[in-house]
Amino acid sequence: MKKKFEIAVPGGETKVLLHTCCAPCSSAIIECLMKHGVTPVIFYSNSNIFPIEEYQIRKNECTRYATSLGLEIVDDDYDHESWRSEMTGLEDEPERGGRCLKCFKYRLLRAARYAHEHGIKVLTTTLASSRWKSLEQIEEAGLWAASHYPDVTFWTQNWRKGGLSERRIQIIKEYNFYNQKYCGCEFSVNAN
Repeated sequence: MKKKFEIAVPGGETKVLLHTCCAPCSSAIIECLMKHGVTPVIFYSNSNIFPIEEYQIRKNECTRYATSLGLEIVDDDYDHESWRSEMTGLEDEPERGGRCLKCFKYRLLRAARYAHEHGIKVLTTTLASSRWKSLEQIEEAGLWAASHYPDVTFWTQNWRKGGLSERRIQIIKEYNFYNQKYCGCEFSVNAN
C-alpha cells in the first residue's frame, strides 16, 4: 500500500500564494493543498512565455481551473520586454542553466512581493512539479526572492512525489487541458 502523501505548510498556515506556470502543472498541487485544508491563491506570473498567444492560452486554462474550484487567481502584469531584458546574455544557455535560474528569480521575486503586499506569509511554486526543471535552482530562486521580504517564507516542497505526477495526468485528461510542449520562453521551444 502506498504511503499517504503528507504536507507541512510552514508556520501551519492555511493560505498560501501558489506561483503557477500553467494549469497542467498546478492541477494536482491545488487539489492536494485543498485536501489538506490549505487555500491557494493562484499567482499567474509568467512574462517569460512567448508569444503572447501562448501566454493567453495558458492563463485562460489556469483561470478555467481556478474558477471551477472557486479559487482566487491573480494575473500578474505580462511584461515580456522586461523579462527579455533580464535574460540578455543568457540566450544560448541550456535548459537548467543560468537563464532558467535568473528566470525563476525574476518570477518568484514578483510573487514574493505580491505575498508581502497582501499579507500572505507562505509562497510556493508549481515549477517544482516539472521534471524539466532543476529543484535546486527553484529552491535557490525561491529562497532568494523571499529573503527580500522577512514576512514571507518560501516553501520548498517537492511537488513531483506522493502520486502527484500521476494525478496530474488524470486531471489533464478530466479537464481536457491544453498541455504545452515547451516551458514557455522562446529559447526553450526546441530544447525539450
